Amino acid sequence: MRSFCLLLSATVFAFGLSSSALADAAEDVKAAYDQWNEDFNSGDAEKLASHYSDDAIFLPPTHTVVEGPQAVQEFFAALFDSGVTGHTLEIIKVIEHGEEITAAARWAAKGGDGADIGGIGTHVFQRQDDGSLKLALHTFN
Repeated sequence: MRSFCLLLSATVFAFGLSSSALADAAEDVKAAYDQWNEDFNSGDAEKLASHYSDDAIFLPPTHTVVEGPQAVQEFFAALFDSGVTGHTLEIIKVIEHGEEITAAARWAAKGGDGADIGGIGTHVFQRQDDGSLKLALHTFN
């Protein structure tokens, strides 16, 4: 019986650590999303591109493969020029895999004509040495 209790305690403890780590990952993604939205809504494409790793792949619904922060900056500069504003992200799910975190989110914004636009986004973040997150893969519809 004692062995069972020790095994049960160890399992509960390990589950608690996993739940805690996942909660931390979700908090980190929320913070990354909040900063990304802030930079998007400022209309600063250069600042927004700083959220992407040097080897990032960005896959917009145009079916264009955009690689690296400079190309991401150019994509968003054109989007800002078209008048898109008011971006938000709402977490659907966060999954942590070591130094990478995958997140799915609902996104919404105002189109240049004022219409509501939105969809689903998928993001793969890489944890940086300072603990921050950078996007390695970003796709949305």
